[in-house]
Amino acid sequence: MPGPRAPGEPRGSGELRPLLARRPRGPRRWRRAAAAAVLLVEMLERAAFFGVSGNLVLYLNSTNFQWAGEQASRAALVFLGASYLLAPVGGWLADVYLGRRRAIVLSLLLYLVASSLLPITAFPDGRSSFCGEMPVSPLSPACPSPGCPRASPTAYCAPTLYVGLLLLALAASSVRSNLTSFGADQVMDLGRHANRRFFNWFYWSINVGAVLSLLVVAFIQQNISFLLGYSIPVGCVGLAFFIFLFATPIFISKPPMGSQVSSMLKIALQKCCPQLWCRHFARYSQGAQLPPDQRSAQPGPSPQEDMANFQVLVKILPVMATLVPYWMVYFQMQSTYVLQGLHLHIPNIFPGYAANRSVALGAQASSYRIPEAWLLLANVIMVLILVPVKDHLLDPLLLRCKLLPSALQKMALGMFFGFTSVIVAGVLEMERLDYIRNNQTVSQLIGENVYYAAPLSIWWQIPQYLLIGISEIFASIPGLEFAYSEAPRSMQGAIMGIFFCLSGVGSLLGSSLVAFLSLPGGWMYCPKDFGNINNCQMDHYFFLLAGIQAATALLFIWIARRYERAAQASVSQSSSSRDRG
Repeated sequence: MPGPRAPGEPRGSGELRPLLARRPRGPRRWRRAAAAAVLLVEMLERAAFFGVSGNLVLYLNSTNFQWAGEQASRAALVFLGASYLLAPVGGWLADVYLGRRRAIVLSLLLYLVASSLLPITAFPDGRSSFCGEMPVSPLSPACPSPGCPRASPTAYCAPTLYVGLLLLALAASSVRSNLTSFGADQVMDLGRHANRRFFNWFYWSINVGAVLSLLVVAFIQQNISFLLGYSIPVGCVGLAFFIFLFATPIFISKPPMGSQVSSMLKIALQKCCPQLWCRHFARYSQGAQLPPDQRSAQPGPSPQEDMANFQVLVKILPVMATLVPYWMVYFQMQSTYVLQGLHLHIPNIFPGYAANRSVALGAQASSYRIPEAWLLLANVIMVLILVPVKDHLLDPLLLRCKLLPSALQKMALGMFFGFTSVIVAGVLEMERLDYIRNNQTVSQLIGENVYYAAPLSIWWQIPQYLLIGISEIFASIPGLEFAYSEAPRSMQGAIMGIFFCLSGVGSLLGSSLVAFLSLPGGWMYCPKDFGNINNCQMDHYFFLLAGIQAATALLFIWIARRYERAAQASVSQSSSSRDRG
């Protein structure tokens, strides 16, 4: 039976209230326990995700598969892009058919199965069972000249791995789009500030998972064993699945609300293509002329509610779309920032045992270099520190002073910090290129490749990672809060999916801009990048991104002001209507 209804809360049809909320103080205690369970599941899922994606290029480039560098990079980009672009699919399925709780359970189960493919293919018997025997590379004559083209061999086990990675991306995107809204549902009865605090700690949990993955899983994969390294993410997903099932009795589970997205598409068709809509409406009106007892049941919102939700959606989407350039900047820390770091001097983990620079490169391979991906920890640690400070000190202080900014104002501030991050990266790139042009380089062996780097320490990258971390606090977290709180109730899962999908669009647009500028005649065209010197003019690319971000931030401020004025007018109109009533 459903549990007790909170005062003033409408009773939703089919909504499952927690079974354990019995005593007077029970609801608040169990709501916090339910939110804590969601945060723990999110932390474990993110640890698994970063554990899969962090060293995927290195895994495919290893002797297990021997993929070429561009093939491995392409597979990683496909996985990361799909994990964001498929987010609306999971949100739509939850809104229409499954409900969020069931969608999360099925997604975690698919996650568990798909992630098991990576450790299975990490040992020879598993690879031969799923992929067959590795083809022997045919002998070919040596290259007559340094610039002659080399044909990349066919990627071994590509169909199996791509299918597994796409299924894994679908599962991860579905968990991401539904678990966010599902967790906010658990604290909705505690007030709007409880929602704000939940999104703060939700993002904090994401970064705790990232820390565990970067410090432990990535190191094990790179220096000990891929089999052990990829078994840890499987264990994390299995533990998350068990915790979610164990906490089911205390969860608030809302039923699917119907095909609200389909209704939105119909209304959009009516607005954009009235002639096509007239044909559809003629068929619809034939059914409307039947007696009421002969009409088919039409569950869900009425046409008036559909139109009202469509108007809200039209207002929300421009706000979310203007965040796309911010995501272009944000994902640089996993692409061009990494490339820049590989061409800066990276110290050894154990400096006392490091070989002298004058010693042969083969001797340097015996000492562990600090993984370049550890620079992401600067971003993660900044988020882990600032979220509790913001939640316990800054936000309560601003709230008491009645100076707490709105979610849209915070998002504009986050864009500013993203702008400063890419400016700092551009200035550092100018300094790096000065050393390259003057032939002042040092050689370093990273993995199996030799990189010629500028004698600038990689620690100079820390400011740009820190600034990106600050921008997350003010752009990404309030963006999640805005997408959840402003979306129509029956479309919250789909809107959260669209939010994450647009972040994937930003990532792909940033990559496409790099590919465009790398064409002959472009700023980043490097026909003779011999010895991994990387003399491409990435500083121009960084400054171009900064210009795009600045221009879009001004557009965002204009759209946000219009949105807030419209919202205030709507509230005032509703208040006056109640007063007249």
